[in-house]
Amino acid sequence: MTAVTAAPVLGAVPDWVLRFDGYDQADERRREALCAVGNGYFASRGAWAGSVAGDGHYPGTYLAGYYNRLTDQIDQVGVENESLVNLPDWLPLTVAVDDDEWLTPDNCDVLEHDQELDLQRGVQTRRFRLRDRLGREVRGVERRIASMADPHLGGQTLAVTAVNWSGRIRIGSAVHGGVTNSGVERYRKLAGRHLTDLTPLVADGYLMVTATTCQSRHRIAVGTKTVALHNGVPVDWTTRTDSTSAYAELTVEVAAGDVVSAEKLAAIHGSRDVGISEPALATRIALDNAPGFEQLAEAHTLAWSQLWQRFSVELEEPFDGTLAALRLNLFHLLQTLSPHSIDADAGVPARGLHGEAYRGHVFWDELFVFPVLTLRIPELTRALLRYRCRRLPAARLAARQSGYPGAMFPWQSGSDGREESQRLHLNPLSGRWTEDATFRQRHVGLAVAYTIWQYVEATGDVEFLSDHGAEVIVEVARFFAALAEYDAGRDRYVIRGVVGPDEFHTSYPGRPDPGIDNNAYTNVMAVWLFDAAARALDRLPPWRRTELIDLLALGQAERNRWDELTRRMYVPFHDGVISQFEGYERLEELDWPQYRHKYGDIRRLDRILEAEGRDVTSYQVSKQADVLMLLYLLPRRDLYRLMERLGYPLSADILRSTVEYYLARTCHGSSLSAVVHAWGLATIDPDRALAFLEQALHSDAGDATQTGTTAEGIHLAAMAGSADLVQRCFTGLTTTNDVLRFGPRWPAKLGALRMVLRYRGHRLVAEISTKSVSLTVDAEPGPAIAVRCYGRTRLLRPGDAHTWTRPD
Repeated sequence: MTAVTAAPVLGAVPDWVLRFDGYDQADERRREALCAVGNGYFASRGAWAGSVAGDGHYPGTYLAGYYNRLTDQIDQVGVENESLVNLPDWLPLTVAVDDDEWLTPDNCDVLEHDQELDLQRGVQTRRFRLRDRLGREVRGVERRIASMADPHLGGQTLAVTAVNWSGRIRIGSAVHGGVTNSGVERYRKLAGRHLTDLTPLVADGYLMVTATTCQSRHRIAVGTKTVALHNGVPVDWTTRTDSTSAYAELTVEVAAGDVVSAEKLAAIHGSRDVGISEPALATRIALDNAPGFEQLAEAHTLAWSQLWQRFSVELEEPFDGTLAALRLNLFHLLQTLSPHSIDADAGVPARGLHGEAYRGHVFWDELFVFPVLTLRIPELTRALLRYRCRRLPAARLAARQSGYPGAMFPWQSGSDGREESQRLHLNPLSGRWTEDATFRQRHVGLAVAYTIWQYVEATGDVEFLSDHGAEVIVEVARFFAALAEYDAGRDRYVIRGVVGPDEFHTSYPGRPDPGIDNNAYTNVMAVWLFDAAARALDRLPPWRRTELIDLLALGQAERNRWDELTRRMYVPFHDGVISQFEGYERLEELDWPQYRHKYGDIRRLDRILEAEGRDVTSYQVSKQADVLMLLYLLPRRDLYRLMERLGYPLSADILRSTVEYYLARTCHGSSLSAVVHAWGLATIDPDRALAFLEQALHSDAGDATQTGTTAEGIHLAAMAGSADLVQRCFTGLTTTNDVLRFGPRWPAKLGALRMVLRYRGHRLVAEISTKSVSLTVDAEPGPAIAVRCYGRTRLLRPGDAHTWTRPD
């Protein structure tokens, strides 16, 4: 049928609204991800209410931390995958004329259509005017929320008008239980039916579906109650069930201009919830006591208002779209990870709660997410770090099974902390299954230890360090110390057989052994870790340090070896740049102009080369920043000091050459690549850094032809990382050694910045421009904080304000 299509509009209502004008079925699934509503406990994609999974639509609802395992046979090999489970769909709220099929934009003429997401209030609104095959027009408005006030509640309204006809109108409401995980095309040949024991129920006007995940045995209940009015008069529903779903339907006679409205509330509970007896009972109680939609929306709006006060970021006259994109990215971060996540025992899912890409797994994305959260809701970061700490036994077991001491955290984590990475990868370009060795990214353990230490540095939370953090840091250090082997020929220590952040290079051409040797990022961050482990122990109270040393049987000889590794680790260089790994420079150079001309989009060069019968490991090609991650994680002074101690003095020229070398050899196949390259360029080439910032800001909501796999879920780390570029990279903000530091390199094109932070229990307001930095500390009880800017340190007490003027 015909449809009106147009491009998205971001910031149409001063920087607070994402709007898509027109209907474009080809882009609908991406819009569903971008218009999802969530609250940190659950999220629902912004699909047409009542649509079914297919190429044009994918309704999906996901609960944080609810995983299930299924097994497939591929080439007579059993392949097990754990996935975040798609739940029964609570959103169906549909309209039909007479006895015809339910109206959708796909079976009607679309005369008008727009979909918008109000970022300030957390409300998705869809407006439409459809014309059926007999010329009858229906105009409608649908709104929906996932309550940020009560994480177990969602709400929806629909108001439809008979435009040019009289007759019967039908409204349908349902909870669809016959759902599968089928939102990622390349996974569809694998098992996707996670729910069993489906029980649809209808009672007292409520619709409910209860289900159990077939392997993990999580019990889930999704229930709704719906009321309807015809020109303000209540209308009764008829209800029914089938083997998977519960339905309600009403029919009324209408004249042209009549309005029929429906208000639907949903409640969701699972057996992992705290403070409940049983999910179905909890869902029923929630529905019994739920307010009406408008009252629920009022509390929801207040909750969002309070969140935005904590995450307030204002830019004075930024270039077009910057502030709107920044707010959109923060919005989706908060829909995935909010104060409601604190009790969930869930990690940071790489694709949010917005889709099924990466099967909802947890990677290393907390590196990019936690800096934004810690400076605003530190207690949320603390809770998310506990996800890792609780899985320390699994990491210890993985290390032991591989023949190492300490803790080896998995590259992909899900429910219980075991390695969830696939061993086989489907190339959609060639249709072939290939071996996947990316699980050898041992550097994920470095990320776990780093985020723990950075949290302690920012908050001063020695209690967390003492109770949980130090033990994890020490055990990860033990693992990396065991990975390091002494190379007598170099008189240095080396780490062999790993995979770096680049991910493309999982082996050497022609070498049967997996992994590459001496990945510079891994080796340097291991050195950082050995020093951090020593500092973590020193920071503990003496009695707790003694307890932990005894508990872990940590001898002085082991600690002495850490110190030796901080002096004797090998780091490869070639031609005046840091080598990504040993032998990188001996790989073939790629004809980049030829491949760009032939393929256009070359972000997945690994798949392109494999489809050609080539191997990406043979080429100097990087998927994303690898060596340059060092510039993202380590302040320059710390990196210089660390490398000097190793006997590899750095200079600005070496770093500049290193950045330029890898920029020329990176295809940016990851959304994170723009974030890290912006960071690396900030002091070298500010204009290019801003270009990468813009790319990072729009990595999901930009041009639909350039946003990759957003339809399968947003890229959470890139969204948070773009905000972090504004809050830390261009402001030079660091939180080390009990001092809050600013070293601004603020671009004039961004206008002046005003942002709210929390540091050491204080609420701060920072104002930054090209000429000065001002900081105001709220007048609330607490100790003074040390703040350093432009080489001058000031002790600020509650109620103090100070401005540092940039020296001439």
